[in-house]
Amino acid sequence: MNTQAKLKQQAQPASNIDTSIDWKSVVDTVLTSRTIDRLEETELVPAKKVLYQFSARGHDVAQVLLSSQLTNPMDAVCGYYRSRPLLLGLGVDLVHAMGSAMARSGGYSDGRDIGVVFNFPNQDGPKGLPMSGGVGAQYSPVSGWAQALEYRARQLGEDSSSTAIAVCLGGDGSVATNGFWASLTIATTQKLPVLFYIEDNQYGISVPSTFQTPGGDISANLASFKGLNILAGNGSDPEEASSLIKEAVRYVRERNGPCLLRLRVPRLQGHSFQDTQAYKSEEFVADEWERDPLPQLKSHVVPSVLSESEWTDMESEVETRVRAAIEAADAIPIADPATVTRDNFFEEGRLQVQGGQWAEGYVPPTSTDVPKPTSKSRLNMVTAIRATLEHEMEINNRVVVFGEDVGPKGGVHAVTLGMQDKFGEDRVFDTSLNEEGIIGRAVGMAYAGLVPVPEIQFRKYADPAVEQINDCGTVRWRTNNQFAAPIVLRMPGGFFKCGDPWHSQTNEVQFAKATGWKLAFPSNAEDAVGLLRASLRGNDPVVFFEHRAQLDDPWARRPYPGDDFVLPFGRGKMISRGDRATLVAWGAMVQRCEEAAAGLDCDVIDLRTLSPWDDEMVLSSVVRTGRCLIVHEDNGTAGFGSEIAARVADEAFMDLDAPVKRLTMPDIPSPHNAVLMNAAVPSVDKIRAELTALLEF
Repeated sequence: MNTQAKLKQQAQPASNIDTSIDWKSVVDTVLTSRTIDRLEETELVPAKKVLYQFSARGHDVAQVLLSSQLTNPMDAVCGYYRSRPLLLGLGVDLVHAMGSAMARSGGYSDGRDIGVVFNFPNQDGPKGLPMSGGVGAQYSPVSGWAQALEYRARQLGEDSSSTAIAVCLGGDGSVATNGFWASLTIATTQKLPVLFYIEDNQYGISVPSTFQTPGGDISANLASFKGLNILAGNGSDPEEASSLIKEAVRYVRERNGPCLLRLRVPRLQGHSFQDTQAYKSEEFVADEWERDPLPQLKSHVVPSVLSESEWTDMESEVETRVRAAIEAADAIPIADPATVTRDNFFEEGRLQVQGGQWAEGYVPPTSTDVPKPTSKSRLNMVTAIRATLEHEMEINNRVVVFGEDVGPKGGVHAVTLGMQDKFGEDRVFDTSLNEEGIIGRAVGMAYAGLVPVPEIQFRKYADPAVEQINDCGTVRWRTNNQFAAPIVLRMPGGFFKCGDPWHSQTNEVQFAKATGWKLAFPSNAEDAVGLLRASLRGNDPVVFFEHRAQLDDPWARRPYPGDDFVLPFGRGKMISRGDRATLVAWGAMVQRCEEAAAGLDCDVIDLRTLSPWDDEMVLSSVVRTGRCLIVHEDNGTAGFGSEIAARVADEAFMDLDAPVKRLTMPDIPSPHNAVLMNAAVPSVDKIRAELTALLEF
């Protein structure tokens, strides 16, 4: 038999080879991943060209096999810092991948994020959702994408979404996080098409997996979890891994519900390059190398698919290709420092690639900032917000409203009363009691082109969702405008008839300084309509603060300003005019400032939004009046009034006739007893006394 005939015979598939898988492509991608890891560790890290390096050796074969099963353009996957093989399998550009690892311009972050935290809009194929540096933060946005797939199939009639799936990768350490359990609850209670892909390498940095879940096996511990198909096996064995992955994907794609696949894999390098793994015994490390999936992959495909010489040729070709990519990436300059402040918010002419309705061709309807009421009847803020939500839902089938108790109950503040009956359970729905899950789900739905309007019942309850709130706000910036997540986060808070530390907090400064978030804080029904409509039609995430005291207060009632009324962010309102002092407030304090300043010849400014805020109106007023008093309900120390005072001192110091003053809550939580609460919150009498003292200075 001649050599050509022998090679042809060797290339015949063996009985245990799954011929539906392109094994040559799998080998090529795995070898690429291995070569990148090796060259980073031996050349790029020592040369300080790569500063954060996380090897994927041991995880790579199964990840690449998973990527081969993601074929629907609406499929989406979110990994973590050890998921580069998966992204390579989806087709990320090799030069961009290396350029991102080397923190060069362009690529997936323009040098703003660490190179192993990928995002991949991939308009013609499966999406790589923006990864997070926080462990477990990747889970609940994936459930949001999955719910959006169901919504797009049922409500928007998209056939492709009806067979697409959402996949989330996590290590064994991540199964202890709030994000994992939030997402698991969402996916199972709603029967969503989610694949939880758990890579168990038995260590979270140096902490054994037995500290994350009893016995170190999450699949065993979830055996009785309702509504979840569970698969588990050896991620180092290509035959077993490919079979389990195909079964898991098939199960989810056929809409049987979510599936959890746990694959045991070795971590053949430390957590990161700097990790010496001194906490592992020599025997454990030796066992890991015995389970290296690369030799097993080679045994699986040679000689059934590739000859020995073809394998060797591929190794050489991959080495050449990766080195060429590194050379090309090394020639890419560092981003211009002048551009690093771009993409905090949407900028005209710079539309994100994926996420939000604007990226899918939405054009906001014609609007006006002039109120055009059709009736003199005055609505309270609750009714005005509900009317605005209902109108925008009627004209835009991408808007969805959800949160705890927003369905049949209509919300604890009655804002969504009757809306589920009107729009159905797909568009107005209750959620599990998990704020991480509420916000994370909203982020995933926004990535998928919907307009999510999650509600957090009270400001204080947002604290468990701080990680998702941060990730949502920073995603446009850290992905170099590849992704955005424009959600409208409705959040009631502040005092009412009484106070307490749990339901009456404002702490709006936390969101005023949150990167990438706009913040609306209306004081009355008319402004609430205009700012909420601007939020729902906009292209940035918004915190829409609904002050509890103003929801049904007679002062806050206004005629409905019309269905086209939109207020731009960053434009304050002059409530009253005068020449002796400037009062600045927002929310419930506007009403009190107006009453306190009556007859004292002062400007009273309602900022209406804090991010951005109308510094031009404030500064021009202070230049004219020479005095400034800032009043807010939040604590004094590091409250938003400090930012206003600092700006006034910086830019209007020579025009001041008196020190800039602030009147705020003391640095305590809101007291429950009404007498104590009223002693703490700035009152009309306190404001007038402070203003009088300022005028007499």
